[in-house]
Amino acid sequence: MKKQPAQWLLSAASIGIAGVILTQSYGTAVANTNTEGFAATPEQKATARQVAALLDRSHYLNQPLDTKMGREILSMYIDNLDPNHSLFLQSDVDEFQRKYGDNFGERLKRGDLSAGVDIFERYRTRSNEYFDLAGKLLKTDLDLTTDKSIVLDREKLPHFKTKKSQRDYWTRQVQFQLISITLGQEDEKAKEQVFLDNPDIARGQDLVRNDKRSPSEILLNRLTRQHEQLNRITDDEIMETVLNTATLTYDPHSNYYAPIQATELQIQSSLQLEGIGVSIRPDRKNPDYTSVATLVDGGPAAKSGQIKPNDLIIGIAKDGKNMTDVVGWSTREIVGLIRGKRGTPVTLKLRQPNAPEASARTVTVIRDIIEQEEAGVTHRVINVQRPDGDKSTQRIGVLEIPSFYLNYRARRNGEDYRSVSVDTERALEALNKENIDGLVVDLRNNPGGSLDEVAKMLGLFVKEGPLVQIRDNRGNVQVYRDDDGGKQLYDGKMVVLTNLASASASEIFAAAIQDYGRGLVVGNTTTGKGSAQIQLDNLALGSATLTQRKFYRITGGSTQNKGVVPDVSMVNIYDDATFGERAQKHALPWDTIRTAAYKPEGKFGATTLATLNQQSKIRQQQNPQFVYLSALNDIRDMEDEKKPILLDINSRRKKMKLVEQRTLEAENKRQIATGERPYANWNTYQAAIDAKFEERSQMKKNERPELPEDEAYVKEAAYLMLSASPRKDMNP
Repeated sequence: MKKQPAQWLLSAASIGIAGVILTQSYGTAVANTNTEGFAATPEQKATARQVAALLDRSHYLNQPLDTKMGREILSMYIDNLDPNHSLFLQSDVDEFQRKYGDNFGERLKRGDLSAGVDIFERYRTRSNEYFDLAGKLLKTDLDLTTDKSIVLDREKLPHFKTKKSQRDYWTRQVQFQLISITLGQEDEKAKEQVFLDNPDIARGQDLVRNDKRSPSEILLNRLTRQHEQLNRITDDEIMETVLNTATLTYDPHSNYYAPIQATELQIQSSLQLEGIGVSIRPDRKNPDYTSVATLVDGGPAAKSGQIKPNDLIIGIAKDGKNMTDVVGWSTREIVGLIRGKRGTPVTLKLRQPNAPEASARTVTVIRDIIEQEEAGVTHRVINVQRPDGDKSTQRIGVLEIPSFYLNYRARRNGEDYRSVSVDTERALEALNKENIDGLVVDLRNNPGGSLDEVAKMLGLFVKEGPLVQIRDNRGNVQVYRDDDGGKQLYDGKMVVLTNLASASASEIFAAAIQDYGRGLVVGNTTTGKGSAQIQLDNLALGSATLTQRKFYRITGGSTQNKGVVPDVSMVNIYDDATFGERAQKHALPWDTIRTAAYKPEGKFGATTLATLNQQSKIRQQQNPQFVYLSALNDIRDMEDEKKPILLDINSRRKKMKLVEQRTLEAENKRQIATGERPYANWNTYQAAIDAKFEERSQMKKNERPELPEDEAYVKEAAYLMLSASPRKDMNP
């Protein structure tokens, strides 16, 4: 494999505080964040200048950070803070554009964040107005049987011109949320009664919350908790909002990460973190608390013997000394406190559920490097019967690749490191010993990762030749090749399984397999993320990813926007209108370059593919799992948040009952078709599902049985692979 000098990231992940915390929509809380006196530090100013310079001079688009681009960044910043156009008044927007429209870009180049802080202050002011109004409304008896309506998705609608119209909408937001909570409570209480009447359904778990709070109390507590969370936003996170908005205005995959988020990015790409080895989640019975879900075998927490699953985390001393009360904190904030440098202490204050506060105990643990073994490549063998009438059983290998991970820092430092290509090579060696009759490479929900790694991976399956083409902003094209003399670790039948969440490096892999005729690509059209980013860790604060190249198939076509279209389609569980590159703002366009010289290993002809699609469609229409998923798609489409929704609890209850009825019918058809007992009613069904998934959540990934609806895709992929072989009489 030819060595490449740069480590290019091909990931669909995009993390930014504006999209995670500061989003103000109909269901989001409001802020009382005090940023008064936020004077940018020298490091923050330097970081702003560095990010602005990168965009101005080094982005793939070759678009200077001029006045026009500054205006676009300003508009996107306003939309990121208020995506539902319900928080800022039109007069606010007009004022911001008048004051900062001509100088927002220039300010960033000088390292001046004051305009972004000023706008955030107005966000805080409007948020407080909303919070104050919601608090007053929740102390009254709101009418939930009105003839009014609300449009939940206002992204395409204008900002309100008057405070009166804005407050009317806010009132409707509160009414809608109370209706939703009230109906949710009715559903929850009916489900809990099933647990009380039939304890066996709970599978030995305590799943009865017995929440005595009124809907108004629940909503007020929710808003207060989220309000306090926003009150803890740091200056670095506000800076992140501004700078990440600037990068996203160039394209969806250029990002700025404040220090805490930069750590998250490294964890995602390396499968390695420095912490204590626990997974956490909001407590089922009281979301103000965070509980320990599982412990990593051999991790510091497990070795201590003092931390147990279901422990509630009451307080954390990040440095082992100064204890911070974390009741009401988000899991993200708590993770930020627990993680830290290897060899440093962290102290947790814990208690078991239903135990008195006085029983809380403190446990000090020394952080260490935790390898996330379960997050890597996994393999298994399944038995399937040929779909062509031959009753013989075929042994099919299944290779599940969650991402194209690489601990590039460890590699750069000459240390032992983990990578997807090494893990895949080991998995293939194990599967070859199993004498498999074919291989399913499962890339569903794979967000991408390292370009080097996907190139190495492809070399395990194809003989030799070009794998992917990369073009920079000057038009220079670089070709990644497999030049190992025709070696293939696996040369048998194969099929690649994709869906709309298969992105970037996944698309390179699927495209090359498809173009070489090495195997079928089946499932759904992929994300369409056809750009490559460089990761920049040399900023004054945090890190950034910057789009500097686009990648192309060896045939010359980009995967950008269009994605990889499968040879055979299956039921799509994602909403195309809201998911994938085609739904992103400022996405780069699709285009083509010259074809690279390559020799296909085979080809699936048009007649063969048409037959395969027809046969697969018939099987999917007969398969209970695909029928069930198709029914859920139809049920999902019953609600359109862009259309007015009546604020009448009786109307909403009737609509909810209809959704429940159709969902239960779909589930019971599946139960009967697979020889299982149907559920007596909706509440029994919900109770059983709750118990099932609670039990699964406490299992390690390799211990969880495959979900039948997920496994249906794997088996259908295997049937398709066994039904056809590519023609080998190919001309160069």
